[in-house]
Amino acid sequence: MSEPDERAAAFEQHRGHLRAVAYRMLGSRAEAEDAVQEAWLRLHRTDTRDVLNLGGWLTTVVARVCLDQLRARRIRREDSLDARPVPVAHPGDLEREALLGDAVGPALLVVLDLLEPAERLAFVLHDLFGVSFDEIARIVDRSPVAARQLASRARRRVQGADVPSADVSVRRRIVDAFLAASREGDFGALLAVLDPDVVLRADAAAVAAGAVAEVRGASAVAETFKGRARFAQAALLDGVPGAVWASGGQVRAAFVFRFDGDRIAGVEIVMDPETIASMETTDDGGR
Repeated sequence: MSEPDERAAAFEQHRGHLRAVAYRMLGSRAEAEDAVQEAWLRLHRTDTRDVLNLGGWLTTVVARVCLDQLRARRIRREDSLDARPVPVAHPGDLEREALLGDAVGPALLVVLDLLEPAERLAFVLHDLFGVSFDEIARIVDRSPVAARQLASRARRRVQGADVPSADVSVRRRIVDAFLAASREGDFGALLAVLDPDVVLRADAAAVAAGAVAEVRGASAVAETFKGRARFAQAALLDGVPGAVWASGGQVRAAFVFRFDGDRIAGVEIVMDPETIASMETTDDGGR
């Protein structure tokens, strides 16, 4: 196989991932395709024989292309209709949309559109794709600490931290009820605070520690937490009511909740030390 053919084959192996990154960054399928195409052109023009991680190199290229587009969009102060989030409407696109993942729903894209370009990049690359803050820092030309802060601010807005204090109080009561029911092993009380379609997800670090990657449905999630939260404590995670488990004075696991009205619609178990370090964690148990 010739070198151009090998390069094309290598690029195709990463196309789906690059498209997913670009779509989350831009919220537009057409613009995402353009960004991926630009990455292909840059690959074609660049000697990458010394690149050890082609996938990482391509992800960085796509991220920079998307960041430039977001900044230009912000300067123009205009959004194309295609850039507005829309539900999946064409059966033929189902396979493509599956690659983009559940996290890219219309609601999330609406919130992402409110973020500054660098915040959006930091959140998308780190929280959705696990890119390190060292790598993100090089893309946005800031320090790793600043990159963490960008992701933290973005996460706070995505999780709905900027909500009326009355809503925060309601969410605190929901978290308290959830933790109490879990500690007491009260299955019925757990069901009462969980949305019927609640989804529990665990990050890679939590899965490595024995957690199940994903659990769906109130009954299954209630069974998972029944009697399991004895050492978890209420906390504010980036200003949003949640919970943490700490050992030796250090947070080892964070439980990030997504709320729908007066019920918990999603739970994220986070054990990745870098992600936890990027969170603003405040003890909320003695309020």
